[in-house]
Amino acid sequence: MQHLKQSPTDRAFVQDPYAFYDKARADGADLVFWAEMGMPCAVSHRAVSALLRDRRLGREAPPETAPEIPERLAPFYEVEAHSMLELEPPRHTRLRGLVLRAFTSRRIKALAPDIEALSHALIDGFPEGPFDLLEAFARPLPVTVIARLLGVEEARAPDLLAWSNAMVGMYQAGRSRAHEDAAVAATLAFRTFLDEAIAQKRRAPADDLISELIAAEEEGEKLSAEELTSTVILLLNAGHEATVHSIGNAVRALLAHDHRKVDAATVEELLRYDAPLHLFTRWVYEDVELFGQSFRRGDQVACLLAAANRDPAAYEAPERFDPARFKDKVPPQQGFGAGIHFCVGAPLARLELEIGLSALMQRCPDLALAEAPEYADSYGFHGLNRLMVTAG
Repeated sequence: MQHLKQSPTDRAFVQDPYAFYDKARADGADLVFWAEMGMPCAVSHRAVSALLRDRRLGREAPPETAPEIPERLAPFYEVEAHSMLELEPPRHTRLRGLVLRAFTSRRIKALAPDIEALSHALIDGFPEGPFDLLEAFARPLPVTVIARLLGVEEARAPDLLAWSNAMVGMYQAGRSRAHEDAAVAATLAFRTFLDEAIAQKRRAPADDLISELIAAEEEGEKLSAEELTSTVILLLNAGHEATVHSIGNAVRALLAHDHRKVDAATVEELLRYDAPLHLFTRWVYEDVELFGQSFRRGDQVACLLAAANRDPAAYEAPERFDPARFKDKVPPQQGFGAGIHFCVGAPLARLELEIGLSALMQRCPDLALAEAPEYADSYGFHGLNRLMVTAG
């Protein structure tokens, strides 16, 4: 297995990680060892797709290798311990099944008029002169949608954004003690807010996702109080964090290529071309050989989603932005993962992107960059610091 060195916090890498991915896939490699990450990484489309689906690997650490959690980080990991993103069957199966009983395609499709109206309302509020599109559009759109879906106060959107940003900081490369302290504080504040919101929904159920999650049951089982809180935090964090980056990265790509028409195929290409999530790890559950490499129980392997999305073995000229690419039969882009942990919010994210970006491009035909955008120094989540534009 080829060993590569690349600091995930190096400025040049953060701004363009794709050159490293190309190097990693040289000579058709499926797996490389990334020294700074301390683990093998799947870099080809076929390897990433296979490992995400392989039930000999999973998100939950084997008991004998589970890292010891410092007491000061306990509140954060207590929430993580009940998150279906971090669990494996049978508990994952039960939790996901209960969530999907509430998070239905009918409920998601019914949000389309709200997303359309909200997109236009945000565009109506664009200021004169240069402004940050992330602040004016990319952040408020998904957090307002998920707040409405869940049935929590929209006025608390700034708090939800701040808590979510702090919590996902735990997953970035090179996190510091300050990141950890901020994540714990955000977790405690988030839990307090949700305890009150959930208690209110128990007293007076409404037509919203939290009420549905409280009521959802399967074979006599319901979400426990801890599972309910963790699930709502997961849906809020995942329901807006990656979508913010998706919108920002998408607008950057659309403007760079002077492309203004957005349909479902364009959305898939935007997610492939510059994915918001670049890395997802798996634990190995049994001694196994994967793509010619031997692994032992307790090993970890990383799936580089964005590397898979730029694999020339899967996509012709993968470095080219091609809005029509997904109108043909091509492998699915890996931005939402695959297998049992495939993103439960993918239909909502796709709907927000198609409706929101279409409204933005139609309403602002002269939308243009006011300064060169830069990506934030937070490898794993790949998104812009800000996106300064003029609306014309």
